[in-house]
Amino acid sequence: MTHEFATLTTDDLVTGEAVALDLPPASIGSRIVSGLIDVVVTMILFVAAIFVFVVAALQADYALIWASFIATMIVVFLVYPATMETLTRGKSLGKLACGLRTVRDDAGPITFQHAFVRALVGFVEIYLFEGVPAFFSALISSRGKRLGDYAAGTYVVRDRVRLRLAPPTLMPPPLAAWARSADIASLPTGLALAVRQFLGRLPTLDPASRVSIGGRLADQVSRYVAPPPPPGTPPEAYLAAVVASRRERDQARLYREAELRRRLVRGRSA
Repeated sequence: MTHEFATLTTDDLVTGEAVALDLPPASIGSRIVSGLIDVVVTMILFVAAIFVFVVAALQADYALIWASFIATMIVVFLVYPATMETLTRGKSLGKLACGLRTVRDDAGPITFQHAFVRALVGFVEIYLFEGVPAFFSALISSRGKRLGDYAAGTYVVRDRVRLRLAPPTLMPPPLAAWARSADIASLPTGLALAVRQFLGRLPTLDPASRVSIGGRLADQVSRYVAPPPPPGTPPEAYLAAVVASRRERDQARLYREAELRRRLVRGRSA
């Protein structure tokens, strides 16, 4: 199914009401600052750990000292950053300072596996090659992804973004009675998003496009609605009624579920 208003960008999240939310990728500048903070913190930890291990192994043989050095590198450069990002759901100290967060490509929270792969590749591209591969990779990527992000399937977003949602679609009064008695199933996410975008852009559409696009969307929505609206109903009014009715029904369902949970909690505590 293809239509003009069902295009999702790679940085869109879709809420339960099919509202596209944009998670903007972090800028290269903020990522460089965040990375420098993390490098400084990591090197301080590395030097401190090396000092502790060397003092503890002064009376030991060379093999033990070398094993301690390898273990220190693994803990500082792999275990520490992977654990930090896992426990903070994608935030290192540098990201916390700069308001950034690592997410999966589908915008979900990362796991230890994602964080470990990022740390493993990051050791090579940041510490062994002084960050040059990471810089050029982020420079040419639309999401600012370094090589570790490509390997792990992640990217870094700005975490301090205020999302502004469009006002909800209102129920057309002439269709309120029909909508209350109609059987309206949940629309597929892509179709619901297309309808919302169409209704939000109605003032900018010329009459021919409004009729053409509205008619196609109404035809697709009709597969999930019964009975059809009253004869002569404009497509945009029909679509607005469907979206508004689904929102009202979903809100009512969520309210009933919340009330049921509250009653169950009170019953167990009594």
